[in-house]
Amino acid sequence: MISFSLQRLSIAFLFVFVTSFALNTGATSIPKTMPVKNVIVAIAMEAEAAPFIQHLQLKLVADFFPSNTPFQAYQGPHGDCTVTVITNGKDTVHETGVDNVGTVPAALATFLALQKLPDTDILINAGTCGGFRRKGAEIGNVFVVTGVAHHDRRIPIPDYVPYGIGKLDTSRHGDFTTAEVLALELEYKLGVCTTGNSLDKTEEDDKHMLANDAAVKDMEAAAIAWSCKLFDTPFLGLKVVTDIVDGEHPTQDEFLANLLAASQSLQVALPRVLDHICHVGVVKEQAMEEL
Repeated sequence: MISFSLQRLSIAFLFVFVTSFALNTGATSIPKTMPVKNVIVAIAMEAEAAPFIQHLQLKLVADFFPSNTPFQAYQGPHGDCTVTVITNGKDTVHETGVDNVGTVPAALATFLALQKLPDTDILINAGTCGGFRRKGAEIGNVFVVTGVAHHDRRIPIPDYVPYGIGKLDTSRHGDFTTAEVLALELEYKLGVCTTGNSLDKTEEDDKHMLANDAAVKDMEAAAIAWSCKLFDTPFLGLKVVTDIVDGEHPTQDEFLANLLAASQSLQVALPRVLDHICHVGVVKEQAMEEL
């Protein structure tokens, strides 16, 4: 009896030690959180969002945003998750009727959405992007974003330089998954997304994008990640390449030619990512119950 008790005590001690070590080193999938239940998907342009909204049969939530903002929200279930898609809406301030692209509407829409849904488990920024040939990007590639930075927020005052660049590590998505695991399992590519408020670029932009080690380029990701940081909400960037930044064709021509195809690619990629995240959460909860 004494021998049996000592054996049980030894096993219990070993389990506590291994579990503690693993949690401190991140060397295991032992869970620290409940499964993902609430997901926000931020997509700048309506054309990018429409196929995904239709695919999931999400419904417009008319009173989600303040009435004096142009932003739109669509909501519905996907498995055990509640998915809320937000878009930046159309420009009314300048009366152009075009999509509100760029960092200002993206940051504000994200902030208001996270304020409205404080229990959000993770925010996914999905959309199109330019890709860099030097990083192996090709038209139609899907990238999982490992980090974000700005390439046109240049403030040549020493203390302001890090703020201007605004680098954020987005390689870990809370305790749910990592960019590396997600890209490996779904066979996507990995890389830093550099953000600026222009579709085209200057030679000065080129220098900063190279310094940022950018694989893809967009107009919103760094701003959205910044808002997520304010709420301590995990950020996951998912980008589909429409044009080659360091290629021979004008950016605007490639972008317009490939926008529809890229939007349809998002319709395929986003549900796969959602399935992965929700599945990981469920697996983790089951693992804890078994322990």
